[in-house]
Amino acid sequence: MHSFQDPLRRSVSVASEKVAIVCGEHRPTFAELNARVHRLSAVLQNLGLIPGDRVAIIANNCHRYVEVYLAVPANGFVLVPLSTRSTPTEIAFVLADAEIKVVITDRDLGPLADTIPHLITIPDAYEAALGAAEPVEFLTTPHEGTLAGLFYTGGTTGRSKGVMLTHGNLLANAWTAIAWARLREEDRWLVMAPMFHAAGTCLVLASVWLAATQIMLGTFSPEHALDLIATERATGTLAVPTMMLAMNDVMAKAPRDITSLRLLSHGASPAPVEILRTSHHHFPEAELLHLYGTTETSPIATIFPHEERHLDDQLAGSIGIPAVGVEVSVLDPDDRHQPPGEVGEIAIRGNNVMSGYWNLPDESERALRTGWYHTGDLGYRNENGYLFLIDRLKDMVVTGGENVYTIEVEDALYRHPKVLEAAVFGIPDPKWGEAVHAIVVPREPVTPEELLVFLRTQIATHKVPKHIDLRTDPLPKSGAGKILKRDLREPFWAGHATRIGN
Repeated sequence: MHSFQDPLRRSVSVASEKVAIVCGEHRPTFAELNARVHRLSAVLQNLGLIPGDRVAIIANNCHRYVEVYLAVPANGFVLVPLSTRSTPTEIAFVLADAEIKVVITDRDLGPLADTIPHLITIPDAYEAALGAAEPVEFLTTPHEGTLAGLFYTGGTTGRSKGVMLTHGNLLANAWTAIAWARLREEDRWLVMAPMFHAAGTCLVLASVWLAATQIMLGTFSPEHALDLIATERATGTLAVPTMMLAMNDVMAKAPRDITSLRLLSHGASPAPVEILRTSHHHFPEAELLHLYGTTETSPIATIFPHEERHLDDQLAGSIGIPAVGVEVSVLDPDDRHQPPGEVGEIAIRGNNVMSGYWNLPDESERALRTGWYHTGDLGYRNENGYLFLIDRLKDMVVTGGENVYTIEVEDALYRHPKVLEAAVFGIPDPKWGEAVHAIVVPREPVTPEELLVFLRTQIATHKVPKHIDLRTDPLPKSGAGKILKRDLREPFWAGHATRIGN
């Protein structure tokens, strides 16, 4: 049996004096990290928590976040990471839904603070509490089936749900991460995706287990990320496409020495091929690796290594093959397994799959029916087992009886050199039922007609948007960097009956 206690126990035994985390001026060794985790354990135990109690954290990436991430589940408590972009209403919902006993945060929660049984603020109250505590043993010994965390979904597709991930789920992902990242003790992993998101903590346990150093980026800026790669000699990182786009722009204007980077992985949402092509130009020595998964899969389900070798062949745009220890299938509406080439819903099975949604038994049963997690993503696999993500079921546009996959239209828009950001979705249309609509943030002046002329050379006529809106402000994004199509689409559907979910 393995639990969150095992990775730290091993790193202390084999590399106690090695730097575990680089976080500004803070560079704790694994021995120091271990001591602080056990001091934090004393703080939480002294609050009267019992196994199963929920502890929330709302904070930027930092070494203290790692301490909380390790200590809370290791004591049998349940970690609840919340987005730093959450509104007071969203925070209040989770506080009530999960019955949070303790909140650890680096920000002022305003009137909400009065509703929280125990509030520990970072850094002052947190450091004072650890300084006054003596290290203690963990309260209990969790097993693989013990609930480790409630990871609330970002709400890009509807009501936020608490994804229940066990110790076994997250440790299964750690083993998978060690395999896909080919992680080694000498690696220096840059954590730049926000740690409240599954992508941000994807390699925390794996890095601690192998005694690899983690480099913290508090809040993302492309300049700071590139500076850290250069000065700290980072060997790998995980980005979302919007981060890659921003780093590419900086590298084009003010390049840094990024020769230490051997792995530039990306996930959370599909990356248009043109962004990958530009990334390969600016990071020519780094392997590009696409990761596909969901919060419900802890999160990794498929991997596409050395993506840079396939930017111009039939595998371009693939999400890769099932990760080690994970099964992936394509199902029709009756949950029958589809043959290669047929589009269906992507389903996932493995030790990484969640145990269900918190307090939502009907939704849990629906998502996990037939023993597979049903992702809500449409895709197909080729004869060699490579998977291709077509769209989310709710993002596919049905116009005049034709299915239009918005990812394909977005990818075509990103091929235009004047396009910085793009989002495509369906809007009501009296003739076609739905019409393809695009919102574009241009890199430099461009007209909608210029873009439409370009698109007609790239995709079939029925896929070309009926309208393109130009915006100057960045498109709205979730805390994890995903473009919030729901927010963009909602005004168009106000007052309409629609098949599209929130």
